[in-house]
Amino acid sequence: MASVLNSEKDGDKPPKSAVTLPPDYRPSPDEEFMNPLQLEYFRQRLWAWKKEILAEAEGTLAVLQNEPLREPDLNDRASSETDWSIELRTRDRQRKLISKIDAALRRIDEGEYGYCEVTGEPISLGRLEARPIATMTVEAQERHERQEKISRDD
Repeated sequence: MASVLNSEKDGDKPPKSAVTLPPDYRPSPDEEFMNPLQLEYFRQRLWAWKKEILAEAEGTLAVLQNEPLREPDLNDRASSETDWSIELRTRDRQRKLISKIDAALRRIDEGEYGYCEVTGEPISLGRLEARPIATMTVEAQERHERQEKISRDD
C-alpha cells in the first residue's frame, strides 16, 4: 500500500491543461468523438477518482498504524481481524484499479483513449461515463468474456 500512497507524493500530479472545461460540461454524442473537451473531461474524472482512492488508502493506513488490534475478547478480535482482512482486500483491488486509471491517463496522452483495443471502434460515451477505464466496446468485452468462459470450461 505504501507504493500506492507514494505515487502521488512523488510528483504524480495532474498536468496543467490548455483546455478549460465549461461548468457542468458533459460529453455529448453530438460533438466530435474524443475532441479536446471530452479528453479533458475524462482526464479530470480519472484524476479525481485516483485522488479519492489514494485518500481512502491513506486513511486505512493511518488507522492500521495507530490502532493495533487489542480486543480482549477472542470473538471481538476475530471479528475485527475479519473486518480488516476485508478492508485490506478492498485496498488491494483499488491498488489494481489505480494502475488501470494510470493506463487510461496514458491512453489519453497517446491519443488512444476512447477507442476499443480490439476493434479500434469508438467506445460509447455512456460506457466511458460508467467505466472511464474501459478499453473495449461492450460487444468486444462480451466476446472476450465468452472466450474466457470457454477457455475455463475446457
